[in-house]
Amino acid sequence: MSKNKNTEEKENLNVTENPETITDETQENEASSETDKLKKENAELRELLLRKAAEFENYKKRREAESAEFVKYSSERIIKELIPVYDDMDRSLHSVNKGETKDLETLKQGLELVYQKFKGVLQSEGLQELDVLGKPFDVNTSDALLQVPKEVEPNTVIEVVEKGYSLKDKVIKHAKVLVSA
Repeated sequence: MSKNKNTEEKENLNVTENPETITDETQENEASSETDKLKKENAELRELLLRKAAEFENYKKRREAESAEFVKYSSERIIKELIPVYDDMDRSLHSVNKGETKDLETLKQGLELVYQKFKGVLQSEGLQELDVLGKPFDVNTSDALLQVPKEVEPNTVIEVVEKGYSLKDKVIKHAKVLVSA
């Protein structure tokens, strides 16, 4: 018994003699636990980041596909509005080709109606003719083809050779004009 008691006392002495060993082991366990927690949190954040990156890539692809489709079919609405004008022109040509329209005045009236319909569609889309005749020459709306000596204010548009157009607030075709010298 005394041997057993001595062994116990020595172990107790070792434990009490070396408290640094216990502290070091406890710190190692805590550090290991903290490291495990950080590794787990890091893995979770990495997984979240990868999911968000994949979601963003899918979003980008979806937006690109939507944009491509929008561009592809952007003229659909105007085309639908122009189809009746196209059909009217087709009927007029078939009528002339078949010899059904022999009266020039009737043909002229039909063409006038088709022209008005076509003009209405374009105007409803925001197309406007540029009104430059008799006004001072403006490089933003017109291209001068010639300067012609006339008895009017110099640099005044005296003749429109080709009409110019604006779409809403943007000039899309400059008028080709003759300007006074």
